[in-house]
Amino acid sequence: MELQIFKNDQFGQIRTADINGEVYFNLKDCCHILDIKNHKDVVSRLNPKGVATTDLLTNGGTQQANFINEANFYKLVFQSRKPEAEKFADWVTAEVLPTIRKQGAYVTDYKAVELVSNPKALGDFLQSLTDQVKSLEAKLEKQKPQVLFANAVSASQTSILIGDFAKLLRQNGKNIGQNRLFAWLREHGFLINRKGNSWNMPTQRSMDMGLFEIKETTINHSDGHITISKTPKMTGKGQVYFMEKLLVEEVA
Repeated sequence: MELQIFKNDQFGQIRTADINGEVYFNLKDCCHILDIKNHKDVVSRLNPKGVATTDLLTNGGTQQANFINEANFYKLVFQSRKPEAEKFADWVTAEVLPTIRKQGAYVTDYKAVELVSNPKALGDFLQSLTDQVKSLEAKLEKQKPQVLFANAVSASQTSILIGDFAKLLRQNGKNIGQNRLFAWLREHGFLINRKGNSWNMPTQRSMDMGLFEIKETTINHSDGHITISKTPKMTGKGQVYFMEKLLVEEVA
């Protein structure tokens, strides 16, 4: 595993590694910069396919360390409440990643000598770089609708009905309807699953996270009595949060 360290006056340092030809970021470094506590617990909220555990030499000796891929890195940024989180992501995408890719996927001095002296190795290496570029282009093309959707939602302060959000998900390639979305939100503890007046209302947890708000409407009946109708609506923050989760994870 080739390790590189990038330093920034504002954010400190972040360690990156080349794992199977893909850039991975040290999870502990990212959590420290993003003010996310208990970095070991964060793993459960990430896509396990993009988490790698490897030996890392530290001042205290060799220790097990978690590294995350680029997709999980952006998931982590979404979870941070630190105002500078977006600037940190900008630094990584504008400087760190381009530097790594410009260097040709961690080409060491030893490897450079080997490539120059071995035409077959050079050809294999160039083919590997070509394959990586094609893979990255395909990945970016696949993610483009999701990124555009996330950016549009991030710029919007409008809360919408959960059913309308299900329609947006379908437009962005997620085959899920309103009923399945409600069921998923209840199953995962974002909506109340208890039958009664509070059925399908946001849980205290999701309200504290700022994912929902409750719209109250006063209804004047013909006999003079007044009732209040409560409708849960998903905030802009909630739309980004659930879009990221549902477009990455499979919903049964």
